[in-house]
Parts: sequence; C-alpha cells; structure tokens
Amino acid sequence: MANNPTFPIPVFGGENYNFWKIEMKTLLRSQGLWSYADKGYMEYEDESILTEAQKKQLDGERMKDAKALYLIQNAVKDTIFPRILRANTAKEAWEILEQEFQGDSKVRSIKLHSLRRDFEILKMKEGEFIEDYFSKVIEIVNQMQSYGEKISDEKIVKKNLVSLTDKFDNIVTIIEETKDLSKITVEQLMGSLESH
Repeated sequence: MANNPTFPIPVFGGENYNFWKIEMKTLLRSQGLWSYADKGYMEYEDESILTEAQKKQLDGERMKDAKALYLIQNAVKDTIFPRILRANTAKEAWEILEQEFQGDSKVRSIKLHSLRRDFEILKMKEGEFIEDYFSKVIEIVNQMQSYGEKISDEKIVKKNLVSLTDKFDNIVTIIEETKDLSKITVEQLMGSLESH
C-alpha cells in the first residue's frame, strides 16, 4: 500500500457513524488491515526473548497497524481527530470512535430495540410513492444491521407486503399466491410493485 492512497477515504464528521463505519470496514478490508482495527495484534512485554524472525514479524505487524491507524486518522474531520489523538493503535482509535458514536452494548441494545419498534410499526401512508416507502424500510433495516441485527429478505418482503396501502391489495394477493416469499428478494418485490 502506498503512503498516499489513491482511493477516496470516507470522512467522518460526527454524523451517520454507522454508514461511515461500514465504509471504513470495507476500506480497511480492501487493504488487508481490518484485523488491526478489529482485534489488534499481540505485543510482547519482553522483546529480548524473541527470535530474529519473530522480531521481524512483529515489526511487520506494527507497520500494518500504523497503516490502519493512519487511514482511521485520515478518515475523521479535524473536529473529531482530537478524540483519537492519543490512540497508539488502530484498535484503540476504532474503539474510541465506536464507544463515543455507537455507545456501549447497553446503548446499542436500546437503539436496536427502538429501531425494531420503528420497523414493526412502519406503514405506508396514503399517497406515498412506493419508492419512498421502500427507502424508509431499507434505511431502518440498514441501521438495524449496522447494530448487528440479522434480517432476512423474507422478513423484509413480508413486512412490505403487509404494510402497503389498500390500493396494492390486488398485486399483493397475486404476489403471495404466485411467488415463494422465502425466495423473492426485496429488489424483485420492488420491481413487481413498481410495475403495478
């Protein structure tokens, strides 16, 4: 990897952390560096016990960690950077950002519970375009997934079918009778409903 990456780095300025996090994970994975932000690497208290090969390997680990840290540092705006200024490893920087902008497990659980409720009560409004309604559903689903929730296409498809307005009743009946809902994708459903 070059010192100056030729690919765009997503920049986090304090909003939409979950989307930035997904982009950064992908970027770090593409560079073979995600494990350094996710799990870190093993340091030794006494390096004098290491063989030359182990020392060389440790130097390589430190270099890759520094590259991951560099990418994370360059992926935050100047207003966010002071929060990770003292982080010495990619894992430390990643955990600081995650703690502050996503919260600990209790906060994430509360946010996820709120998103589940939003998903369950969401209904299409009269006069709302199908594309706009699907966008709302997908946005909630994406947020839930960013908090670790696993949601199958089948669940999303069924949710959409039961929450559409009455004007879609005929096409919903046709879809339910002619298609295997466990095999239809959200995109296929969207296409069928848009063509209606």
